[in-house]
Amino acid sequence: MKYDLHMHTHYSKCGNLKPELLLKIAKKRGLDGIAVTDHNTIKGALEVKKLNKNKKFEVIVGEEISTNVGEVLAYYLKKQVKKGDFFSVVDEVKKQGALASLSHPFRTSLNPNHRFKLPIEKIKNRVDAMEVFNARNLPGNNEMSQRTAKKLNLAGTAGSDAHFSFEIAKAYTIFDGNLRQAIKKNETKFKGTIIFGPFGGLLSFLRNRFL
Repeated sequence: MKYDLHMHTHYSKCGNLKPELLLKIAKKRGLDGIAVTDHNTIKGALEVKKLNKNKKFEVIVGEEISTNVGEVLAYYLKKQVKKGDFFSVVDEVKKQGALASLSHPFRTSLNPNHRFKLPIEKIKNRVDAMEVFNARNLPGNNEMSQRTAKKLNLAGTAGSDAHFSFEIAKAYTIFDGNLRQAIKKNETKFKGTIIFGPFGGLLSFLRNRFL
């Protein structure tokens, strides 16, 4: 199975993808499923899930949640999780029976929220996975995530971090069977291509600032 586990619709201020277009392109590019992870909202994910009529294609209700020490990707949410303290956010994710993955923890960015600020080895038991390939990261940022996940025996997730249509499926998580089980058993793999390198958020910033 191939799932892009990090995608944004226009419900994220930095994105412009309409839910119907995101779904159409994801299917066209050969993905078996996606997680829609807008910033601090599940509105986009719920809309994409409602639009999906193919039972063989999974749409996961997700969210990229802002915390005081970085961002967390949540998968299989039943309701929106409010941004806030990292431990409170993760606790709420877990209460919903959802999964938590650290989002681009070693990203080089002008945005201080993009880089995780706690020693990951101290909170590894609080999360289910770590994003080990993000198509908007520098190669070195992804490599650091991969080394850390391997060292700490954390499952790896991968996603395009798509904010625009051409980014969809540039990175994805590979697994057999069920995603939940694959993450719990640390049996995920990934494939991806770097899109922007150090200018990963530039288009999103310009759109949010001037359009």
